[in-house]
Amino acid sequence: MDVIERFLKYVSFDTRSDESSKTVPSTEKQKVLGAYLADELKRIGMQDARMDEYGYVYAYLPASEGCEDRPVLGLIAHMDTSPDVSGANVKPQIVRYEGGDIPLGESGEVIRLSAFPFLSRYVGQELIVTDGTTLLGADDKAGLAEIVSTCEYMLAHPEIQHGKIAVGFTPDEEIGSGADHFDVAGFGAQFAYTVDGGELGEIEYENFNAASAKVTVKGVNIHPGSAKNRMKNAVLMANRFISMMPAAETPAHTEGYEGFYHIHDICGNECEASVSMIIRDHDREKFEARKAFLTRLVEYLNGEWGEGSFSLEMRDSYYNMKEQILPHMELIDNAKAAMREVGVEPLVVAIRGGTDGARLSYMGLPCPNLSTGGANFHGVHELIPVESMRKMVEVLVCLVKK
Repeated sequence: MDVIERFLKYVSFDTRSDESSKTVPSTEKQKVLGAYLADELKRIGMQDARMDEYGYVYAYLPASEGCEDRPVLGLIAHMDTSPDVSGANVKPQIVRYEGGDIPLGESGEVIRLSAFPFLSRYVGQELIVTDGTTLLGADDKAGLAEIVSTCEYMLAHPEIQHGKIAVGFTPDEEIGSGADHFDVAGFGAQFAYTVDGGELGEIEYENFNAASAKVTVKGVNIHPGSAKNRMKNAVLMANRFISMMPAAETPAHTEGYEGFYHIHDICGNECEASVSMIIRDHDREKFEARKAFLTRLVEYLNGEWGEGSFSLEMRDSYYNMKEQILPHMELIDNAKAAMREVGVEPLVVAIRGGTDGARLSYMGLPCPNLSTGGANFHGVHELIPVESMRKMVEVLVCLVKK
């Protein structure tokens, strides 16, 4: 099966994860794709292909004869898609891009060149896009398809010498839980790559330090007619908290290595309100300072409104993998060499986000991230060039040979 055909099959599965869920995986439908993938890996000839009780899929390709002493290399991708946008009934389209804007059909959505000038690099290529009503799912079903297609190619070409290749597909990466139940010891790899990046050629071994935070506000509701000096409106109190956040330190005002606070959910009424956010910074010291600022701000507001009016829950999600990768820079050198060997110019970039690889690197499995070829993830303007996906299979084949 061609990598494109495989990808189009995978995006037909709705695998959105759910941050509010208490189950593992967070949505049962992720296991539907997991079972399909385990069966497919078995059918193409992978060994010990299985899905475990948590929805993780594992398999391995034995080493070539005489290569058994080589280090075991892992290839990892995630099965879930972002819960922010619908991933049900995805209707992908393959369009030949001749320049300008890309209308997405009856939805009225348009991928505009003015908003996404990088499109000019793909003139003359075929692009897989959505119909404007859902995300596409290239994050990270493109990674799944590229890894499975690489394994299929290696099995069809036994003359290619390689060490043992371990494959792992995770649930719930999009909600920061993809590594929670990953069996590092059972996986058996000394090193790995996640295939979960952006445009073709990207190599990433730096990512944000990340935390989630929730501020809960307790108010006092009194009938508006007799509320003077008695009501404490939790909605207005939450607004007070938001107004004291650094206005220029949001995703819309930062880039590169600049960190941010991102408020992504607000709910409540006069009695109780909550503000949910994420905190990000590449620099660990600045990251800790951001968390300390939130703690001080909540303490200050409790002084203003009364003790217990504001409470803060904060949880670290993952850390910058850089310090775990620096002792293993041969992983980056090998990825660069593999890309150049197949005509792709590598570009080392810092992730303004995170991957399973960040967590896994701190669990003893050094794991930088490679491109899938896609762009505009987590939205209806998501796309991936056909040529980029095929080229990534070539990159991975070349990489496992090294």
